[in-house]
Parts: sequence; structure tokens; C-alpha cells
Amino acid sequence: MIRGEFDIGLHVLDHQLLDKNGRRCGNVDDLAIEGGPGETPEVVALLVGPGYWGERAGWIGRLAGWIGGGAKVRVEWSEVAEIDSAVELKEEAPKLGLGRGDDRFRHYLERIPGAGK
Repeated sequence: MIRGEFDIGLHVLDHQLLDKNGRRCGNVDDLAIEGGPGETPEVVALLVGPGYWGERAGWIGRLAGWIGGGAKVRVEWSEVAEIDSAVELKEEAPKLGLGRGDDRFRHYLERIPGAGK
């Protein structure tokens, strides 16, 4: 449950995402915020994936996004279960379109000594 006030930049942006099983499934790369003149801005989604890096980090981010494959995933704010040291989601990563990058390299990463800890 998300209660009270918090600094969205400090507590959400660039934080690890965990699915409902505690599986790491990415980082919050950007936020979708809506609200017009005279309205209170509202966070409506978490934006995840290297395709969003260029929007925050200029040409270096665009280059990194190109190398990373340019994938973009939008996770609706209603899917956020809790915000702690990580952003915990209500659903499993694959159902939200998350976790594919880790899965692609998992067999390589598991060979690194200490990676299973």
C-alpha cells in the first residue's frame, strides 16, 4: 500500500522493480505524468526500458538505448503495490512485459562466480 507523501524522484525514479514474487524485473527509467494547466500533476505510469534513456540522458542515453535494444514498457501506476527500497508490483513480470532483458542473459550471468547469491 502506498500511503502519505513521498518524493517521487527520490523514492521511485531509478529504483529497482520487483514483481509480486520478489523477482527483479528492471528499473524505473522515467515516469508518465498527466495534468493540464491548473490541474494537479498525477503519475499515471512507470516507464521502463532502454528506449526511454535518450529522453533523460541526451545522445549518450540514445546510444545506450540503441545498444540495449530500445525496448519500452509502460507499467500503469495502478500496478504498483508498494514503494520501499524498491518499487514492488502487484503482478508477475512477464504479465507486465518486464524481465525479458534479464532472461536473455541469465544463462551467461549464472556462470559468474557468486552470481547465485
